[in-house]
Amino acid sequence: MTPPTLKNYVAGEWLTPQVGEYVGIINPATGETLAQAPVSGDQEVAEAVQAAAEAFPGWRDTTPYARAQFMFRLKAVMEARSEDLARTVVREHGKIIEEARGEVRRAIENVEVAAGVPTLMMGYNMEDVSIGIDEDCLHQPLGVFACVAPFNFPAMVPMWFLPYAVTCGNTYVLKPSDRCPMTQTLLFELLEDVGLPPGVLNLVHGGKAAVDALLAHPDVQGISFVGSTPVAKYLYAQGAAHGKRMQCQAGAKNALVVMPDADLAKTVPNVISSAFGSSGQRCLAGSLVIAVGDAYEPLVERLVPAAAALKVGDGLDESVDMGPVISREAVERVHRYIDGALAEGARLLLDGRGVQVAGRPDGYYVGPTILTDVRPEMAVAREEVFGPLLAILRAADLDEALAIIDGSPYGNAASIFTTSGAAARTFRHRVRAGNVGVNIGVAAPIASFPFSGMKQSFFGDLHGQGRDAIRFFTERKVVITRW
Repeated sequence: MTPPTLKNYVAGEWLTPQVGEYVGIINPATGETLAQAPVSGDQEVAEAVQAAAEAFPGWRDTTPYARAQFMFRLKAVMEARSEDLARTVVREHGKIIEEARGEVRRAIENVEVAAGVPTLMMGYNMEDVSIGIDEDCLHQPLGVFACVAPFNFPAMVPMWFLPYAVTCGNTYVLKPSDRCPMTQTLLFELLEDVGLPPGVLNLVHGGKAAVDALLAHPDVQGISFVGSTPVAKYLYAQGAAHGKRMQCQAGAKNALVVMPDADLAKTVPNVISSAFGSSGQRCLAGSLVIAVGDAYEPLVERLVPAAAALKVGDGLDESVDMGPVISREAVERVHRYIDGALAEGARLLLDGRGVQVAGRPDGYYVGPTILTDVRPEMAVAREEVFGPLLAILRAADLDEALAIIDGSPYGNAASIFTTSGAAARTFRHRVRAGNVGVNIGVAAPIASFPFSGMKQSFFGDLHGQGRDAIRFFTERKVVITRW
């Protein structure tokens, strides 16, 4: 069968752009081409932004209560098609089906929170700020916003932004990852059933040229991004130069601190899930374990066999524990980090290179890999690998563990495993990370809380999700009245 060709969605219509370049969407579990996505440029972006700009006045004048009703409808259609969405995520990304179902659930939860905009978007006021003078603060939409989405959570991440933006009264352009655009295409097919006015939501496939066009377009008020730190820095600088609001959630090197008093029976499964869930391809993956004091030997004794027992394979197989990485380049990148760490003096406890999956000779597989004797200055301890590679460091005490984390350029997430309330409180108070876990391996905020981040893990001042999203997608207008 010839792989289908994806289309853009502009002004309520599916359009085949007149472009000369297409990119193949590959199933990383099998190596087969699933679809062809157009590489749109300035013209296609301009058409989508124009449609959104023309739809804005009427959408802004739609009451927040009416706009929220569309979110209730969207929740209903996503619930009805949740398994289709999850299986699409698995096919184009590779994560296991249970993880994909969890991702879709998180996406739906953001739609639920966005439906509360009639309350969340409320302003505030004070009577008699002076004699006969009242003052009000209103939250108002601004116009056209856009999202540049990553490959690793194609169902969830756009929903950190899109539902809030449109329910606040803005219109929207979504640019999917050119590696995983099929899930968002399916989402837009579902959105057609919701009945939003044409132009409120638009979808444009493409790569850097499309992103640059969004950054430069004068009608785009702001852009949300999730991805690597180098790209986040570029978008943040370019967006600011063009006067846009920017929220750029970036790379990570998350540490899991294991104290000597940790309950290892509960800690080890949390570490395994954090390090190897989604094949390590998530910004909340625990890629460093810092074993404090006497925690090291008993931790390693349990951790290595638990990781070795994970079954690697096609994520659509319900018995599989870990799927492939996204591409051949990702396989090679993980291999380079393993080789580099060994050259710097690390020791390999579990080697995931060369793993074979029966019936899937062309898939992009790397098995769980664990390194020890890792030092903080090594590349594998400082740089984002984005794969199933766990590095173990030692620290004499909690102070040294915190110093190692503070020395990292990243500050996305950090967790501590302990039965000591004093250690937990010290950690949450001092650690420089935006998302903090206490006996939690993946410190993922629920939809009503912001997805935080510090240092080189975030560029901007308002994060995705929750009340931060409401503030990002509205402007405060202060009205002072005397009659």
